[in-house]
Amino acid sequence: VQLQACGGGLVQAGGSLRLSCAASGSIRVISTMGWYRQAPGKQRELVAVIARDGSTNYADSVKGRFTISGDSAKNAVFLQMNSLKPEDTDVYYCSAFLMTTDGWKSFWGRGTQVTVSS
Repeated sequence: VQLQACGGGLVQAGGSLRLSCAASGSIRVISTMGWYRQAPGKQRELVAVIARDGSTNYADSVKGRFTISGDSAKNAVFLQMNSLKPEDTDVYYCSAFLMTTDGWKSFWGRGTQVTVSS
């Protein structure tokens, strides 16, 4: 199973970016997909997650600004980030908890850099 993320970049404060992530491989069922972020020297933290039933959960710091959505047919998840702030600058990682032929496992994509200039 592989997670391919894209959509990071450089944007001015107040701007928007959209991250995309698609899972591929021997996938039977996806339970959750989400986005995490990590700054150098800090722990990886949850940004937003979406479950198979469509329920979502957000970090308090992004509520009202970020929106997570999914496309189950494409095994994809998206993160629309609006009103970006310099403190949103981080490496963002896509994650999925899913069932493969070997059972339930967690997978991570390569990070994508998001830089917000002030």
